Amino acid sequence: MAAAEPKTKIKPKLNVKEPSKFKVIYVNDEVTTMEFVVDSLVLIFGYDDAAAFDVTTQIHEVGSAVVAVLPYEIAEQKGVEVTLLAREAGFPLAVKIEPDA
Repeated sequence: MAAAEPKTKIKPKLNVKEPSKFKVIYVNDEVTTMEFVVDSLVLIFGYDDAAAFDVTTQIHEVGSAVVAVLPYEIAEQKGVEVTLLAREAGFPLAVKIEPDA
């Protein structure tokens, strides 16, 4: 007769913290077109046209705007996607990622 296998009790971790959030910020420049900014907000962040236009206007008038608040990895990935699209289109659009306080 084989010896009984020891039973291991696994306790679920109940105090799992939600990942920290980070702001994705577009910074205005004098070269990137408003049309490109609107299109990138729709394509990358899922904005509808009206909301994308409103945020683009804010970026243009104020100098920058938070376009999303996401977990770090997603914020970073979307920032890279926008930057690559901008460079491919010949625009210097700057995208910053900052902790959401």
